[in-house]
Amino acid sequence: MSEQIKVTRDVAASPDQVFAVLADPARHAEIDGAGMCRSVAEGGPVGAVGETFTLNMNNPVLDDYQVQSTVTAFEPGRRIGWAPSGLAGDNLDRLGDMKPGGQSFTWDLTPNGSGGTTVTQTYDWSGVACPQFKSLMPLLKEDQLAETIERVGKAAG
Repeated sequence: MSEQIKVTRDVAASPDQVFAVLADPARHAEIDGAGMCRSVAEGGPVGAVGETFTLNMNNPVLDDYQVQSTVTAFEPGRRIGWAPSGLAGDNLDRLGDMKPGGQSFTWDLTPNGSGGTTVTQTYDWSGVACPQFKSLMPLLKEDQLAETIERVGKAAG
C-alpha cells in the first residue's frame, strides 16, 4: 500500500505567487482544505530549509493544539515542503503512548504555459515510526488536498 497521496491541479497564479503564499505560515489557515489550521503562532515567511514555524490547530481528537513544522524543501518558485515535528497543547494526554511524527507535505510548482502553475502537493507518511499512529494514516484525504490547492490558487491570484 502506498504511503503517500499526490494531487495535481492547475491554478491561474504564477509559480512565484503560489510560492509566496505557501512560504507564509500566516496564510496557511486561509488555504487549509482540511479546516484544521486556525492561525500562525510563531514564525514569519520562511526562507530556508531547517527553519521552523508553529501553527494553532484544531481537530476532534485534540481540540486546540499547536504543531511545529520544519521546512524540508525550499526552492523559490519551484518547490517547498515542511514536516510537522512537534506538538503542544493541553490535551496531548489523549494520545496515550502514541507518538505523532513522520508526515511531510511537499509542493512542486511548474509553469503551465498559460501564465499559471501546475501544482502538485504530496502528502507522505512513510516516515511515521509509531505503529499506533501509522494505523491512522492517512489523516488527510485526496479531496482535502485538492481543496487546499484550489484555495492556494485563489489566495495567490
